[in-house]
Amino acid sequence: MTQHPLNLLMVSSEAVPYAKTGGLADVAGALPLELAKIGHDIILLLPHYRCVSESGRSFRSVCRLPVPTPQGVIDTLIEEDVVSVTGSDRPVRVWTIRNKPFFDRSGLYQDRGIDYLDNLDRFSFFCRATIEVMAYLKTVCRWDTQILHLHDWQASLCAVYLNTVDRDRPEVPGARTVLTLHNVGYQGLFPGEQFAKTSLPRSLYTPSGLEFHGMVNVLKGGIMFADCVTTVSPTYAREILSPEFGFGLEGVLRNRPDPIVGILNGIDIDRWNPETDSHLPANYSVIDRSGKLVCKKALQREFHLPELSVPLLGVIARLTSQKGLDLIEAIIPELMAMDLQLVVLGAGEPELEAKFKTLQTRYSHRMGLRIGFDEGLAHRIEGGADMFVMPSRYEPCGLSQLYSLRYGTVPVVRKIGGLADTVLPLSMYDGQVVQATGFHVEEHTAETLLAVLRRAMAAYQDPSMWGRLVQAGMTTDVSWARSANAYDRLFVSLCKLPCQ
Repeated sequence: MTQHPLNLLMVSSEAVPYAKTGGLADVAGALPLELAKIGHDIILLLPHYRCVSESGRSFRSVCRLPVPTPQGVIDTLIEEDVVSVTGSDRPVRVWTIRNKPFFDRSGLYQDRGIDYLDNLDRFSFFCRATIEVMAYLKTVCRWDTQILHLHDWQASLCAVYLNTVDRDRPEVPGARTVLTLHNVGYQGLFPGEQFAKTSLPRSLYTPSGLEFHGMVNVLKGGIMFADCVTTVSPTYAREILSPEFGFGLEGVLRNRPDPIVGILNGIDIDRWNPETDSHLPANYSVIDRSGKLVCKKALQREFHLPELSVPLLGVIARLTSQKGLDLIEAIIPELMAMDLQLVVLGAGEPELEAKFKTLQTRYSHRMGLRIGFDEGLAHRIEGGADMFVMPSRYEPCGLSQLYSLRYGTVPVVRKIGGLADTVLPLSMYDGQVVQATGFHVEEHTAETLLAVLRRAMAAYQDPSMWGRLVQAGMTTDVSWARSANAYDRLFVSLCKLPCQ
């Protein structure tokens, strides 16, 4: 338990089990529960999308709040779901902001792959509503927000409002703002002529403010005005200071007075647990791994592959070059000439999908392919594969490699971002395998990936070495508890600082 319980308002545009498009939802759904376990009082704030109403959760009305917008004041309903937390007498409250015109839609940010044209209106409103929630909590509930934890560009304007137009409001004083960057590639860029939709003074639309090459850059505002900026791995915190990974914001990040803090994500170790996973045909543990062979044979059957005792490689990813799937596609002919099998689950760029379909047809006796996403199949690939291949061009943290470690599926990953931080590489030169959990691909090339996979294949042929790799991975702490403790230390340290 923390020695300093805090009132923590977490603001995210998505969170499981309410709404999800990516890893942000996993983080925003799991982290509040872990912070509650160590004693903090947490409110998670989300937009009330259509899918929230379809999530099966039960909400009650809390209040109606007037939210100022450029179009006038909008009367807004705030609703609550209460989530009990195992190991804590303090539940997590999930508050949602209702606005049917903005949020009652089929998608969160897009419709059929095209961004909603009014996304700046939608998330400016979401952030304005957040400030009004803070004021309501203080004046009506006597609950002072001590930490306002914001996630990605969709919540970034909260930090800007608190430090500009709402700076002197007595209802919202004292909160320390923390902005977590999950992927700097997504910045909330909008045409400059839309700046008025933010309700911010025009003086902030300059190169030293939210202007960015003639565009409004919402994430830039969050980075500039937040008290603290974190990201989801220590290596990524360093990488985004460079032009290769900063996507134009590296200068803004470098100019912050305090360093960017990298805190690794965790995973839900109850949902991803090979000992209890109901998606698996057989369960297993680090002590008794016999069930993994059952899972492997079942996976081979599911993909109509022969049940051979050869290495089975798994890939679960968006079929995009950012995830390195172009590299995998390029080396499949060489891989298929080796004594191995490959299964791929994912969807993405139409050209890459077509190439993978052609290759699967050509190598149907060695390669399985499923276009789309299937949660149960993802679990079965983690349970049945021997290796997991993840050669991302960039990866802020990554979750799949953490699932792989948990399931004894040895990850082969690009030495980048969170992949570098979570997978300890085996060195074939010094034979140090006690701590190693996988393999690093040093360069983002097809040739390097193929060479590392050949090394992994060689290691697989040594049962003793491979067993130690698997055991080290399965005993690695990939839980949220470690991450929550790091956030706890950060939050407490921020609250000890005098407010500006």
